Amino acid sequence: MTATANDQRTGRLVAGEELFESLAHFVVIHDGQTAQRAAQIADQAVAFLVTAATATVPMVPSDDVDLGLHALILHTKEYAELCEKYAGRFLHHNPKPGGGSRDPELVAASAHAMKAAGFMVFDDLWTVNGENLAQCDSDCGRPYGQA
Repeated sequence: MTATANDQRTGRLVAGEELFESLAHFVVIHDGQTAQRAAQIADQAVAFLVTAATATVPMVPSDDVDLGLHALILHTKEYAELCEKYAGRFLHHNPKPGGGSRDPELVAASAHAMKAAGFMVFDDLWTVNGENLAQCDSDCGRPYGQA
C-alpha cells in the first residue's frame, strides 16, 4: 500500500492546534515568513522533533526548519512535554560549536528519516544555502522507501 497525503502524519496533528498556531505565529512575527510558509515550517519542526526522538541517523534541520525548531524550543513547557512523550527524555539543543554551515548529507538524511517515519515532508523547506536536499526520488510525497 502506498501512503497518500491523507494518511501521512503531520507535525500539525502531533502538536495540536493551539501549539501549532502559536509556533506558526512566532515564525511569522520573528522570522518574517508568510503565514503559509510559517505553517509549513512549524509542521516540519514538530515532525523533525518526533522523528529525532527515535531516529537511527543524526538529525540536522534545514535552514528553514531550524526557524521552526527554535520557535518550538522557546515554547519550553510544550517542547519538554513532546520530548517526554516521544523520546522519554528531554532532547537538548546542541548547536554546532562555532557555528558554520550544516552538513548537506545529514540534512538530506533527516528529511528522508522523516519520510520513513511516515511524515509528510515539504521538500522545498529542506534546503541548505538554497540547494534542495530532500528530493532524492519522485515519490510524490509518500514515505521514503515505501513501494
